[in-house]
Amino acid sequence: MIKAGIVGASGYMGGEALRVLLDHPEAEIAWATSRTPGPAADHHPNLYGLGLDFIHPDDAVGGDVVFLALPTAASIESARRFLEAGSKVIDLGSAFRLSDRETWEAVYKQQHSDWDLATEAVYGVSELHLDEIRAARLIANPGCFSSAAILGLAPLLKEDLVDERHLVVDGLSGTAGAGAELAKPAHHPEIGNNLVAYNVIGHRHTLEMEQELSLLAGKKARVHFTPVYVPVTRGILDVCHSFPKRPVSRDDVLGLFRDFYADSPFVKVYDLPKEEAVSWQYKPYPWVSAIAGTNYCFIGVDVDEARGRIVTLSVLDSVGKGGAQVGVENMNIMFGLDRQMGLSRRGLHPN
Repeated sequence: MIKAGIVGASGYMGGEALRVLLDHPEAEIAWATSRTPGPAADHHPNLYGLGLDFIHPDDAVGGDVVFLALPTAASIESARRFLEAGSKVIDLGSAFRLSDRETWEAVYKQQHSDWDLATEAVYGVSELHLDEIRAARLIANPGCFSSAAILGLAPLLKEDLVDERHLVVDGLSGTAGAGAELAKPAHHPEIGNNLVAYNVIGHRHTLEMEQELSLLAGKKARVHFTPVYVPVTRGILDVCHSFPKRPVSRDDVLGLFRDFYADSPFVKVYDLPKEEAVSWQYKPYPWVSAIAGTNYCFIGVDVDEARGRIVTLSVLDSVGKGGAQVGVENMNIMFGLDRQMGLSRRGLHPN
């Protein structure tokens, strides 16, 4: 059994890692921490009755793998501590996601105190970095918006089908992405019956998208990204607009996506046909509710042939495939397990 520790288990991301690992057939919870030690159910009512208690972070000792669900600076310090204790580390935050130090420090507005670890970390999109993840001891889990956009655009960039300089992503996020700390835009009376745009330009996930898509394209990719909070709890919808370099049909693009993700069990290409003679065309496009609580990403496609635009719609759970559950997927890969182990649950319907 893999002995797993979770640092920062009282938040939504740490709590999701805890929920999924409790059902994992080859892993067990060695410990989980909170700055306020005590019953896990005080923070996560869904864990009532398990008799699970959080300990103080200072009392956490080693384990085969440690998940970090912490603020950025604390993650950097904790990663070094647990790596030196012999653990593999999966950082669910942003401490190691970018490969360029100057860019990272400008985006996160702080000096990185352990850049050697940042250069060692593997960016945890398994569909792109499977072999590197197998050999890694430190994983930088991707951001939720980043995961959806990268998966939604990767085949197009790899095939050099679209203009890599003009990629537009509109990101719609449920409020779980804001974390468990109270914030006015995520407060129910504020977000209910409302849409809240934020960091309209310069959102930090933009840099992750550009980093990974540039690697695929072999040249600099430019992403124009704007996020919006919407009144749902879990889920991300990234609407990705790209502009083809040559004429292409919806069937062409669907075929490209099916080939690219043929060996990727958690990416499902949503290729339902369009309905004839209907006024409201929605059946071919994936719904956020379909992936709530899962490690799946559903991707739908349409093509505006008249105007030269490809639209990909990429949906995933912001704390699932966009967070803690992909961290567990990466754990499986790092320890030589079936990558789907403990993660095969499908979404709730209705959610």
